[in-house]
Amino acid sequence: MSEQQEDFERGRPAVEVDLETRLEINDFLVYEAECLDDRRFEEWLDMLSDDIRYTAPIRVARKTPHSQVIDDIGHFDDSKPSLSLRVRRLRTDVAWAEDPPSHTRRSVTNIRIRLTDNPDELDVRSNLFFFRSRGDRGNYDLIVGERFDVIRRTEAGWKICRRRAVLDQTALSTKNLGVFL
Repeated sequence: MSEQQEDFERGRPAVEVDLETRLEINDFLVYEAECLDDRRFEEWLDMLSDDIRYTAPIRVARKTPHSQVIDDIGHFDDSKPSLSLRVRRLRTDVAWAEDPPSHTRRSVTNIRIRLTDNPDELDVRSNLFFFRSRGDRGNYDLIVGERFDVIRRTEAGWKICRRRAVLDQTALSTKNLGVFL
């Protein structure tokens, strides 16, 4: 992680980007959530760069003022090929973790954008509130966390090239994590 990313994760003020870029990134993240909630996974994959690294580290509770995030282990650590494989599997009849399919709703809020040393990339920090229900028993999952993205401007538009989803829960009550955050 770069020094700039560490500063950003510590909550130091973001370098302002112009309003047009801010609106583009906001719309991009809202559209991404819509694609995932509508199960348009192939469209979502197109929003990811070929060199994406998508991780969700484990949070560990300690007897300190704050819990600790362990990046060496996680709920998942995916690349574009592994994400593509997960999407293909969801389209089969053997994706048991998603049978019946989840009904999801994502709220992406508190979007903060920071310039990077690369003029084509932005560090984007956002909060995620994720709701999922499955079946007809009234059970549901709530997952809350913060996402640290690197979003790159390409000829094809914005692409997510890094995502680190840090969940607030130290233990997930969900039976599986067969969805994308």
